Parts: sequence; structure tokens; C-alpha cells
Amino acid sequence: MSERQRWTAERIQDQTGRVFVVTGANSGLGLATTRAIARAGGHVILAVRDESRGARAAAGITAAQPGADLEVRRLDLSDLDSVRAFADRLRADHPRLDVLVNNAGVMAPPRTLSAQGHELQFACNHLGHFALTGLLLDRLAAGRDPRVVTVSSVNHRQARIRFDDLTGERGYSPMAFYNQSKLANAVFGVELHRRLTEAGSPVASVLAHPGYTATNLQTSATVGLWRVLLGRLGNPLLAQPADRGALPQLYAATEPGVAGGEFIGPGGPAELRGAPTRVRPAPRATDPETGRRLWELSERLTETPFHLG
Repeated sequence: MSERQRWTAERIQDQTGRVFVVTGANSGLGLATTRAIARAGGHVILAVRDESRGARAAAGITAAQPGADLEVRRLDLSDLDSVRAFADRLRADHPRLDVLVNNAGVMAPPRTLSAQGHELQFACNHLGHFALTGLLLDRLAAGRDPRVVTVSSVNHRQARIRFDDLTGERGYSPMAFYNQSKLANAVFGVELHRRLTEAGSPVASVLAHPGYTATNLQTSATVGLWRVLLGRLGNPLLAQPADRGALPQLYAATEPGVAGGEFIGPGGPAELRGAPTRVRPAPRATDPETGRRLWELSERLTETPFHLG
């Protein structure tokens, strides 16, 4: 058995002195990620839409791990004004960051538009994280072994980006637009790596996906009764628990030697479960023209230019 096949959260090296931002940190993969990093001594900023839920999550971690170094801050990724306010406050308080884990997401809601008029899943899962990364990039460049970990999904392989109908006005499928947002995550992670490398930046862009993991996304998604029932029945039988599903993003965020441009996912059949390993993104995710087009569109929609040098 290889070293990576044996890799678990207990193998995370001491993270004392490192500062992490984890979006969606109050539940599911984000909570499991926060708990493991805090146990390793890292300072974790829980970026959450609901501060009261974030505070309860932090209290639960502290109860089990006295001395856990946590802070809770409000961030609504679907609202670009909230993203800018979060980044401004964080920049004022932290001269450097070491790792940004772009984890939060919404899955398969009815067609909804964000405060700025973007389709909700594209806004929250992609545009909010794109803007957040750009606004915090200089703080990351000052970090120690700095990384941006963007969480995609195995579903990105089924997707295409509807550049001609990003809001779903001409046709909307909850799961198709979820898959689109996860492809956008993968395209962003790859294109960010390209641009950081060209600029000579010390920041590494790494992708991760959790495989099939039991979280509240599947059971709360509005995708028809049969899909909800499948999630509720299938999760206990087939899915990994959140602490296992979080291993790829934990590996991407903390393991020494992880390089920019890598994609970490479960090593089992169809990448649905298993220990962290390097996986390949779908060809669409690595297409340079798609990367350029999505990047330029995202800069325009978020009004967030990246300063990579």
C-alpha cells in the first residue's frame, strides 16, 4: 500500500502559525476541514453565511479541542458586496494568509438570481470564490507555502459552460447548472495555476473533489422527490462520511510537496470514494480557450481584476 493510500487526517503535519480561510465552514466538508486543521494547530477563519451557525460550529470544535484557534466571519458568496466587505475586514486584520479553501457551495435550487443578477449556483460556487481569491491574493502571496484550494466535483465531467445563457433564462435544469458551476471551479483552478506560474507567484492553485460524500447538499437540493429520496437512502449506504470526503481537500491544503495545478480526489473506483490521490480533470477543464474566456468573463462580472505579480 502506498503512502498516499494510508493518508488520513491524523497525518496532517503541525500547522501552528498558519492561517486558513475555509468557506462554508459550519457544516459538511467545510466543518470536517476546519476541525482537522484546528486539531493540527492551524488558525482557521470560518467564513460562513450564517454567523450564529458558524458560532455553534466553532463552539462544538472548541468543546472537543480546547484551545482550537478559530474565528467566525460572515460571508455570503452569492453577494459580491458581501465578498468585498469580508475581504476588506480580513485584509485589515491579517497581513498574510497561508491557505484559502474555496469549499462552500449550493446545489440544485430552483432557478434563483443573486443580488447582482447572476444564476445562484454560478454566483455562489464560482463567481464569489473567484472574487474572494482575487481580493486576498496579495495576502496569500505573503504566506508560508501559500495555496488556493478550489473544491470541484466529479460532476464537472458531465458539464459544459453555457456562455450564451449563464442565467438559465432560456432553459434551466437545477443539476445541469450545478454541474456547470463545478466545471467552472475546475476551469478556474487550472487557469489560476497557469497565470500564477506565468507571473512567478509563490501561490499554488490546487483542485480537489470529495467523490460521493454524505452532506446536506444532496438531501436539501430541490431536484425532485426521487433524487432527494435517493440522497437520503443512498448516502448512508454508498457515500463516504464528511470526514472522509474532506481528505482530498485537506491533503491539497496541508501536505508538503503538493504542487500547483494538481487535482486531488478519491482513489477508488470512479473516484467516488477512497484515499486521496492525484486525478485528472476533464478535458474541458484544461482547454486554454475555455479558461481564458471564463477568466475574462468572471473579471468583468465581478469587477475584480487579479494582480498576479
